[in-house]
Amino acid sequence: MAEDLDRVAGPVLRPGDDGYDAELAGFDLSVRPHPAVVVGAAGAADVLAAVRHATARGLAVGVQATGHGPTVPAGDDTLLITTRRMDGVRVDPVARTAWIEAGATWEHVLPAVAPHGLAPLLGSAPGVGAVSYTLGGGLGELGRRWGFAADHVRRLEVVTADGVARTATADEHPDLFWALRGGGGNVGVVTRMEIDLVPLREVYGGGLFFPGEDAEPVLTALLAAGRAAPDEVTLSVALMTFPDVPAVPAALRGLWCADVRVCSSGDSGKCEDVIAPVRAAAAPLVDTIRTMPVTDIGTIHNDPVTPLATNSRSLALHRLDEDALAAILRHAGPDAPFLVELRLMGGALARPPAVANAVGHRDAAATVYTTAHPHPTGPNTSDTAAEQALLDDLGPWSDGGALVNFLAGAHVSASDVRAAFDTATWDRLVAVKTTRDPANVFRINHNVPPRTLEESP
Repeated sequence: MAEDLDRVAGPVLRPGDDGYDAELAGFDLSVRPHPAVVVGAAGAADVLAAVRHATARGLAVGVQATGHGPTVPAGDDTLLITTRRMDGVRVDPVARTAWIEAGATWEHVLPAVAPHGLAPLLGSAPGVGAVSYTLGGGLGELGRRWGFAADHVRRLEVVTADGVARTATADEHPDLFWALRGGGGNVGVVTRMEIDLVPLREVYGGGLFFPGEDAEPVLTALLAAGRAAPDEVTLSVALMTFPDVPAVPAALRGLWCADVRVCSSGDSGKCEDVIAPVRAAAAPLVDTIRTMPVTDIGTIHNDPVTPLATNSRSLALHRLDEDALAAILRHAGPDAPFLVELRLMGGALARPPAVANAVGHRDAAATVYTTAHPHPTGPNTSDTAAEQALLDDLGPWSDGGALVNFLAGAHVSASDVRAAFDTATWDRLVAVKTTRDPANVFRINHNVPPRTLEESP
């Protein structure tokens, strides 16, 4: 049924209204939303009213939490729901679970659960929205031991395209439960989720920052270390030029470096045994590896927090060897206009979850992610071409797909989204979409179109 928006508790804004631009502000500035109306939802009732209002007027519905991964701009045929006011977290330390509202970030969740000796399966950037991250799969520092964040969802409260609020679990609306965990918000707007927490008070980790000139032996040693690593050890590396600014340690300013990231949820001595070959490969400029409370886990990657226009590319590698590393190093270097990140996968990430979901590329050995250095005016065409050239050279080690959470920016195509899933998963997602959202109301996203609208890649 149709709903007016005059009873919505949060702000309702249209182009030209005071606060409209501020309400749309997000982290990634590469895709600029300009919806016909934006609803700053203060709770689930506001989301329900917004969806009913949009469908009654033929508007698409988009959702923005922190704005870290936009791909499709919310245009003048769109109602955009912002969820940042919905940031509640409720913890059950006995059951080791947490209820998390749609706009809460991991920075809201961590301090709520850590006093109980518990942790969520968060990502490398705690400022990211917890729900949206989890719906996209969720690859984090604890994944090799416990799997994807989507594997640990117990229930979801969701508003579907017919304007009904539902609870989805393994037993109740199991089609929604399967599709939302890994398939993103294609079949509804999630207002709350209940997740499992893991027992964890501290981790052993940080960074080993090597001169870029030593990148080849460091990456070779990292590959060997990854092959021998137990599940509780997660390893990655970023090849990047650090800006010459005071916030960067003096030893790294202006230098091209290989930043090896380490996170262990197990014994520190065993972790040191794993990374010993990396330490022996070259002399680090800076070593920040230490025991830290789990609330400091975001310092391992130190992802940026200031909004910027990103220009990224990604690819899942289904095998990783020295030749793949050589291909990466042919493109990375002090003159490259982008950074390259390589995250080693495997462990629990490769194992099926207790309850099946739509997460793709579980069998990947690693994921490669590139981001061009930000420009004040947004993405630069030559940088985009340089990033794509690297991914093209990595073709022999990939099936051409990427993890869906690593797809961001206006360049993401329908083919890119389809390649994030194997054929069987994609066909099942399309079937659920066709049943639950046949008009493709929820299309301002990594869109899975219903069967009547599906296009060939």
